[in-house]
Amino acid sequence: MNLKLHWKIVIGMVAGIMWGILSLISDWPIEFTTFYIEPFGKIFTNLLKMIAVPLVVTSLIVGISNLKDIKRLSRLGSKTILFYTATTLISITIGLLVVNIVQPGKNLPIEIKNELLQNYGEESGKHLEEAKKVQHEGPLKPLVDMFPSNIWSAASDNSKMLQIVFFAVIVGIAMVSIDRVHAKPVTAFFESFNHILLKIVEYIMAYAPYGVFALIGTLVVQMHSVDLLFELGKYALTVLSGLLVMIVIIYPLILNFFANINVFDFFKGINPAQLMAFSTSSSSATLPVTMKNVEKNLKVPEEISSFVLPVGSTINMDGTSLYQAVAAVFIANTFGMDLTLAQQLGILLTALLASVGAAGVPGAGIVMLAVVLEAEGIPPEGIALILAIDRILDMCRTVINVTGDAMVATVLGKPKSNKKLTKKKRAFFN
Repeated sequence: MNLKLHWKIVIGMVAGIMWGILSLISDWPIEFTTFYIEPFGKIFTNLLKMIAVPLVVTSLIVGISNLKDIKRLSRLGSKTILFYTATTLISITIGLLVVNIVQPGKNLPIEIKNELLQNYGEESGKHLEEAKKVQHEGPLKPLVDMFPSNIWSAASDNSKMLQIVFFAVIVGIAMVSIDRVHAKPVTAFFESFNHILLKIVEYIMAYAPYGVFALIGTLVVQMHSVDLLFELGKYALTVLSGLLVMIVIIYPLILNFFANINVFDFFKGINPAQLMAFSTSSSSATLPVTMKNVEKNLKVPEEISSFVLPVGSTINMDGTSLYQAVAAVFIANTFGMDLTLAQQLGILLTALLASVGAAGVPGAGIVMLAVVLEAEGIPPEGIALILAIDRILDMCRTVINVTGDAMVATVLGKPKSNKKLTKKKRAFFN
């Protein structure tokens, strides 16, 4: 039977979970999984990261050069930023509302808190050092980081995706601005190269079920602090509840209001990308799959997706922002701090700005969380309280990040027909 890829990935995930549980029950040495299973997951992640930068560059250049109008690019850019900012603000607000209702951390036993601080203190210290570097560089550092001093150096570091996006946009604009005769050979080269890269993505995806098995299996084996996970369950459920509101209520509402697509068709179309985001915990690594699903399954024009999605994987972190809001209040609760409305509004603003500077790679949200905590006077050492289960939550919030990117691309690429739009909405999309 010839199964579709997303079902093969699901089978790989289930097999990985079963492997991890069997390893724990049988008390097999963790070294076996670490030495002989985990490397295949790392290979898969590395392959996705390998293709991400060249695919972003070629897709952006081809997409912008096909616009043939700088004004149209300017309109697309402003709409993209507007939608991404709006959804991020909504996600942070939902996070703050949920965490204030549930109030996780208020009754966390002192012995559990001390144990977590002791076990993860060293790891949290590393994140604090990275956060201090970010703080000392000033509030405009994310703006400075948009402009590469060396494009080859930026291309070798997936965390500098915004610099790569900037370079590709500049090249695309220049190609539109010069005589078509001179731009045609370069356009033909990038179009051909883009087709080659998409074929490579297909090769990588054929390996996906095995890579996912290795990633999930390793994760389960390493989650040996079961008792601590139960104690932190209230916090985890708070984060997951907020994420569920975003993906079940907010995104469908936006799609119904703005996009000419059935909500169920949307989720069916991006399901492989969501599974990939869950297993890799990286919106940047998932980007090639997201672009392919949005263009092939959702029929969003390449000129739209090739601009909106790379930008989104860098600056649109709905899931991460929501988690930062919940985590900040949770940590404050465990230290007996009652945050004022002004402090929580400060969390909202800081989390919004931090989401722009967060790299789309695993664990980047922890670094930016430290920045949020410092800004509101919450002990950043409290990060150690949540590290035990952060990997699982990182997987879930990455799904929201990727879904949000695809949603905005769909809204801008498949707006409702003018007959169904009000005058204001028609003016916005035209």
